[in-house]
Amino acid sequence: QVQLVESGGGLVQAGGSLRLSCAASGNRISFIFMGWYRQAPGNQRELVAGIISGGTANYADSVKGRFAISRDSAKNTVDLQMNSLKPEDTAVYYCKATDKFVTAYWGQGTQVTVSS
Repeated sequence: QVQLVESGGGLVQAGGSLRLSCAASGNRISFIFMGWYRQAPGNQRELVAGIISGGTANYADSVKGRFAISRDSAKNTVDLQMNSLKPEDTAVYYCKATDKFVTAYWGQGTQVTVSS
């Protein structure tokens, strides 16, 4: 059984920074994808940033230039550095990992609140 455990959410003022971390525990699995999604009230869950096993990262247009994703494949961790945060970044952020069988694993979510 694989579990994804997130940490690092919280309350920050607009313009501030937060760093989210996600660590996979349980059965040792090589993930082909690790990334972060977010869901604001009334909205669908959306991809924020993801990184595949080859190292290529992609970002939502709304966070390009402000957020940076990094991954340690040996440790099965993925971090999201969020800078220049805006109130519209407020959401529950979820870590996601996908294995070679295209099985998706999700974390429990961590709240990020950006005050204006």
